[in-house]
Amino acid sequence: MGKRLIFLAMSFLLFLSVQNKALAEKKEERSWKDETIYFIMVDRFHNGDKNNDFEVDTSDPAAYHGGDFKGITEKLDYLKKLGVTAIWLTPVVKNEERGYHGYWTEDFYETEEHFGTKEELKKLVKEAHDRDIKVILDLVVNHTGYKHSWQSDPEKKDWFHPQEEISNWDNQQNVENGWLAGLPDLNTENPETRNYLLDMAEYWIKETDIDGYRLDTVKHVPKDFWIEFSERVKEAKSDFYLIGEVWHNDPRYIAEYNKAGIQSFVDYPLFNEMVRIFKQSGQSLSELHSVWERNKYYYEDPYMLGNFIDNHDNIRFVREALLKQENPEKRLKMALTYLYTAPGIPILYQGTEHMMDGAKDPDNRRMMDFSQNKKMETFTAKLGNLRQKHPALRSGDFSMIKDDGAKAVFKRTHKDETIYIVYNNDKKDAEITFNDKDLKGHKLVDLLNEEEAKVKGNKMELQVKGETAHIFLLQIDRSNPYLYAAIAAGGILVILLLVFLFKKRK
Repeated sequence: MGKRLIFLAMSFLLFLSVQNKALAEKKEERSWKDETIYFIMVDRFHNGDKNNDFEVDTSDPAAYHGGDFKGITEKLDYLKKLGVTAIWLTPVVKNEERGYHGYWTEDFYETEEHFGTKEELKKLVKEAHDRDIKVILDLVVNHTGYKHSWQSDPEKKDWFHPQEEISNWDNQQNVENGWLAGLPDLNTENPETRNYLLDMAEYWIKETDIDGYRLDTVKHVPKDFWIEFSERVKEAKSDFYLIGEVWHNDPRYIAEYNKAGIQSFVDYPLFNEMVRIFKQSGQSLSELHSVWERNKYYYEDPYMLGNFIDNHDNIRFVREALLKQENPEKRLKMALTYLYTAPGIPILYQGTEHMMDGAKDPDNRRMMDFSQNKKMETFTAKLGNLRQKHPALRSGDFSMIKDDGAKAVFKRTHKDETIYIVYNNDKKDAEITFNDKDLKGHKLVDLLNEEEAKVKGNKMELQVKGETAHIFLLQIDRSNPYLYAAIAAGGILVILLLVFLFKKRK
């Protein structure tokens, strides 16, 4: 009977082990906060169809350069390998002359002929979905192009606000009704104008099966419009994603648009701090954690925010580092590491993975170069795939457990997975030590190079080269003799419990 009980106990332990492993390996349901977004300027990404290359002049930074829907479709496998799970495209609707960027709408219901047909756009979306990549379209409802025909249509006189430039950026009414950069400002308070724009937004969802909108110039449109807008698009597709551009430095101002149904925003306050801290060595990382603490307080779900270090409106990160006479490769690797390991949705602007340079618009919108820096592409792909593999990098708690000037350690924990991200933002090599109760009986494995680091009790001592960042996964140290003693003790306790229960039942 004793042997039988031992056999049953060991079988029970084996069963528990298998069940725990199965639960750990079970793929968690994917939500928008699990995505990695790649931002594509359609005209400047990849030329897949020479037949639509009329008026193309690659020597003119303000002209069309030939990128199109077919070009993006051809590069979907490239994006998949990069760890991308969603793409955001600049506006695809028909634009007026020289509107290569998409923000000067001429026709809200037609695709831009330089980019391709609606059928080609639909094929792009389908091919992306076949690769488990979602598609977000940039959408502009605040204004039209400079020469839009509605301006000379007497029946649409009330479709625009009176022509007046924005003169007071602290006056919300002026911000909403004024003409941004001289662009005709649509009167969304007019029921006809509003219904037209709402119908149009619903049309593209049903016509192409896209998954989300990046909403341009959100703060220039009244909140009551966005409330109705968000309700309409989510009726068309329940899990439809809205990420708004509220270009402002105050998170309290941005978060107010949460109440209008926009669940995500490009995080400009975090962008400002990331660029400031990582473009130049020696900067403290503490403000990054402060931004997160504020975000937790102000936003409905701070994990939904879109994090970025580059976009089409700002000087490229590489140029920022060069202006500080820093090593752009080292600086960019550190910035990318934070981008992919901090809470929020990483947004990678095309070309950043190839260390592309660029000054102010339009220099920051150069044609994509897929061969410029393969080493950085490989590094970025590794970060992208690590984020998809490890739930703690997407959903984990975020805390700063070491704050020592330019040296910092962040900790992320999700269920039974713990990851430490270690930064040495100084040029000099340094020893970085930190204490944490979870370290005991464990070791750290550097996910970027597979090297292991031994833990001494609750203390970790690391030799970290200057201007580097490391991502460590906490693992049980199976070489620790105390581990096997603990397992054996646990097994004995289970056996004794079974014996006790058997005798009691008998």
